[in-house]
Amino acid sequence: MILNRTTEYTLTILGFMATRNEGIYSAEYLCQELKIPRRYLRRLLTDLASHGFLKSISGRNGGFVFAQDLKEINLALVINKLEGIDAICTCILGFSCCIVDKPCIMHEPWMEARSKMVETLTNTTLADLREKYQIDLMKNI
Repeated sequence: MILNRTTEYTLTILGFMATRNEGIYSAEYLCQELKIPRRYLRRLLTDLASHGFLKSISGRNGGFVFAQDLKEINLALVINKLEGIDAICTCILGFSCCIVDKPCIMHEPWMEARSKMVETLTNTTLADLREKYQIDLMKNI
């Protein structure tokens, strides 16, 4: 599975926001912290709001906050909204599809690995990432 840059950045934004307890995140703050180009970041934040993951708060101290409980947002859902489920289900060798009677050499092993990966992405929520981050922080104290 190779995710496009938009999905990579989006997961980075959501993961960063989920693992911090800062409430409202301004686009400028996220740009500085994550080193995502400003115009690209603003577009991604707008897209995340239109998909219902974030909501925008106007005003001088405005920014972006989660629109849903973190337990409701799993990684597969995010990837599906951005790229479609096909991003997860593509051939590992890059073929557009395997022919049923002549699948690629990696078809069977990849099907098993892909199934486990989809299960992991579906079962991993932003709340899970937050919890793991908090546990890892405690280990470093």
